[in-house]
Amino acid sequence: MTETKPPARTDQQEKHSKKIHTVAHNFRDLSAMHTPSHSEDKRYGLASVDQEIPHRRGREHHVTSVFWIALSITVAIIALCLAFPAPFAAAASGACSFIAANFGWYYLLLVALIVIVCLVLMISPAGAITLGDPGEKPRFSFVSWLAMLFSAGMGIGLVFWGAAEPLSHYAVSAAGGDVGTEEALRDAFQYSFFHWGISAWAIYGLVALALAYFRFRKKEKSLLSVTLKPLFGKKVEGPWGKAIDSITAFATIVGVATSLGMGAMQINGGLNYLFGVPVTSGVQLVIIAITTVCFIASALSGLSRGVRILSNANVLIAVGLIAAAMVVGPAAHMTDVLVTSVGNYLQNFLAMSLDVAPFNDAHRTWINSWTIFYWAWWIAWAPFVGVFIARISRGRSIRAFLGCVIFVPTIFSSIWFAVFGTLSTGAQMAGTQLAQLSTETVLFGTLAAYPAGQVLSIIAVVLIFSFFITSADSATFVLGMITEDGCLEPHRRTKAVWGVLLSLIASVLLVNGGLDALQNVLIITAFPFSIVMLLMTIALCRELHHERRMMGLYLHPAALPDADTPFRSYEDDPPDDPVAVIQRDIAIATAVTAAVEESRDRAAETDVAGEEDDT
Repeated sequence: MTETKPPARTDQQEKHSKKIHTVAHNFRDLSAMHTPSHSEDKRYGLASVDQEIPHRRGREHHVTSVFWIALSITVAIIALCLAFPAPFAAAASGACSFIAANFGWYYLLLVALIVIVCLVLMISPAGAITLGDPGEKPRFSFVSWLAMLFSAGMGIGLVFWGAAEPLSHYAVSAAGGDVGTEEALRDAFQYSFFHWGISAWAIYGLVALALAYFRFRKKEKSLLSVTLKPLFGKKVEGPWGKAIDSITAFATIVGVATSLGMGAMQINGGLNYLFGVPVTSGVQLVIIAITTVCFIASALSGLSRGVRILSNANVLIAVGLIAAAMVVGPAAHMTDVLVTSVGNYLQNFLAMSLDVAPFNDAHRTWINSWTIFYWAWWIAWAPFVGVFIARISRGRSIRAFLGCVIFVPTIFSSIWFAVFGTLSTGAQMAGTQLAQLSTETVLFGTLAAYPAGQVLSIIAVVLIFSFFITSADSATFVLGMITEDGCLEPHRRTKAVWGVLLSLIASVLLVNGGLDALQNVLIITAFPFSIVMLLMTIALCRELHHERRMMGLYLHPAALPDADTPFRSYEDDPPDDPVAVIQRDIAIATAVTAAVEESRDRAAETDVAGEEDDT
């Protein structure tokens, strides 16, 4: 008996078998609910790298004209602020008042639209699209990712306003009634939740989503200008794109410089309350100098060490401070305030989002001073925060990204305001005149009214200092990316230069009293950038719709882009209509079935031939 081996496959048969396997893999595994492993993705050419690889040293590390344009605008504005302080401050304040009075409705409508778009994207089939190659895994752990985006977004702002804003709404300027009343107290928490909740994080989330989507999915540069390519094509690579990126860099410089100044003032206020350190510009300059050394050292260590470790520490200290505050304060009452205020916030969310108060001049003035100011402030900060959040969010789905970016910080912010707002308003009602304190010292005055107040104040100073370093560290990273043509790993020298420049700007403004004027400039900058955000929203929706159609993503995708050739509406041929997609799915299913049956028949014939040879 002679054993006969099956005939060797020809090249054509091998090619046909490989094609069948690839089609079967696409039809079976590439659903919106399937997350292939990295080895599986790389085997089929769907993943290019396991994680982000820094640029090689060379031409990638050069600053572009955006660096010089943004720096020139900043220097010119500061020179005007210092040379003509009173006229400049009056002009900036007048411009802010004009925008709030005449375009308040526009800000409210824009932010409401952004919230709606984010919610629709979360529940739509496009929410399954990954911010990266199909099946790619996130680089940072879930906890570290949340900590970093929260620290960069508004960590230091919460510490600054956590006790002060509810107190102001209750005892200084009430939203809808007389100060010191039950209605004023209820509105104080409701509006604090509103100003720091879903709307604010939807602004950040949309900008970050657009940047992450075009960078990691479309393989474009990490620049704000490229997000407009679906509308304007390669025109954004010219002067208009440079102008948009320069505005982004300028807004980041001004926003971080003012935050550095306010952070130094609050740390100085805390040291004054704790140890009697005088509140002077000299002390604040020393604080900025110490902080500068720390955040530049952190920035030079990279994202995976400096920012990540600091952000995790921030969250741990913040949670510890909340827990300690609940121990020394009325914990049950804080919980009652949280639950009731969340209900009021959700119940009145739509009314607050669209309330311009045309029939009540006093309430309209209040809205201009608080809600419109906050919306402009978040829009002005969105470029900086958006670039940073996008940078750390590779590998997450759009649905998970938006859900976490919008709702997790909102929940944490609500808890923060419920705890520290209850402490400040409770101390005010008990007779402590906290409303007479400056904003930067309200937190320490509040803690001093409760047991272990000095210990809690020390923890608060440490937290402010840590948030301070993290925000500045993130800013140097973002400015390095923007001014090095979207480089994911900007050169250390560029980050160090921006760190020193930010500190110098904050120091000069502190000494000369120009922080308020520069803050108004930032609010003015938000107006042109709000138009860019509107265009960005339209461009993002158009591009997502295009990719969804190209993928045939209605319930499950029929096709996925290759790792290095993404679907792009500004380069692709028009996608198939839904009928053609269904027909293509049927054709794929038929081809798979026929291929499997053909393989079985061929295997059966081979077995029969083998048995005959054995016989």
